Amino acid sequence: MIRAFEHRDMERVLDIWLSASIKAHDFIDAFYWQSYLEAMRDVYIPASETYVIEDQSQVMGFCCLLGNQLAALFIDRDQQGKGLGKQLLGHVKSLRDELTLTVYKENAPSFAFYQSQGFGVAKEQIDEQTGCGEYLMVHKA
Repeated sequence: MIRAFEHRDMERVLDIWLSASIKAHDFIDAFYWQSYLEAMRDVYIPASETYVIEDQSQVMGFCCLLGNQLAALFIDRDQQGKGLGKQLLGHVKSLRDELTLTVYKENAPSFAFYQSQGFGVAKEQIDEQTGCGEYLMVHKA
């Protein structure tokens, strides 16, 4: 089931975000992600339109929208590959005529996932915070 984020989801969402960020971005020191934990809790998630996907027992993933930007899409490491990311992405695509996102060039699995879901590369750029190359991708309904 996909539903709007509730404050009671915060710790589970943060656990998923940190674990999946470290795994997906092993080319960036884990300390970088750990240092953003408080900002995610206090600033980014509260400022976002956030949705979670859950089964009967727990939240298995989440995504965040900032306007038309998909700012985050993360699935619990043990739940990846089961179509949950596609379900969340399908949900937010139904809410917006256009979506943008950025994905690190070195994160080949995520880049391929977004391409398979209809996103195209609009431009290449450098993430100012990490210095890593990234793609700006766009999906139009």
